[in-house]
Amino acid sequence: MNTQIVILAAGMGSRLGRSLPKPLTELSDGRTIMRQQFDNIEQAFGAEPNVTIVVGYKLEHIIEAFPQASFVYNEEYDQTNTSKSLMRALQASQPGGVLWMNGDVVFDPRILERALPLIERDQSFVTVNTAKVSDEEVKYTTSAEGYIKELSKQVRGGLGEAVGINYVSSRDKAAMLAHLGRIDDQEYFERGIELAIEHNGMLVEPMDISDLYAVEIDFAEDLERANHFV
Repeated sequence: MNTQIVILAAGMGSRLGRSLPKPLTELSDGRTIMRQQFDNIEQAFGAEPNVTIVVGYKLEHIIEAFPQASFVYNEEYDQTNTSKSLMRALQASQPGGVLWMNGDVVFDPRILERALPLIERDQSFVTVNTAKVSDEEVKYTTSAEGYIKELSKQVRGGLGEAVGINYVSSRDKAAMLAHLGRIDDQEYFERGIELAIEHNGMLVEPMDISDLYAVEIDFAEDLERANHFV
């Protein structure tokens, strides 16, 4: 199985206050955030995974650190959000589904192992944590059938949080790509998922990883929390 994997790493990550792109932030075990991601990817998908990194801010540092990857350039990295970075990656992808993740998530390697059956079924999914629901995070609700219904920071009565590791199936990719192209530059990619669900009937499973760790690094306290796990 040659799964297409995308890491979104174009942003400036200014809230963490580092000079390098946020994915190159060093963890307590000496690895960078992105190196930890690559280690997890290689553990799940083998020694030469098919990884594309969306770059923008100080891209030369990421390209130098991970020359084995392919790269897509978001030249408007300082004016756009994750919706447009993912759009560029999907446009550049080959036929088939795509697994993608935010470049600032430190996560348990077992998450990708848990995802493998869904990927093999070519089933779109969003990875979720039901253990906590913070107002500032992307939250979700489900339909009566158990599929994702709403997915945004504005969701009320959320069942949990999305953790930034997702998969779009081969059959759903075109619809999602179309919506990513239409939405505002400052939207998150979750809005593209929501619209594909609403207008195209895309079925997106919530994959619960509440028993595992996944920490999105926005602030110094997030980095401190992630360092307890690695």
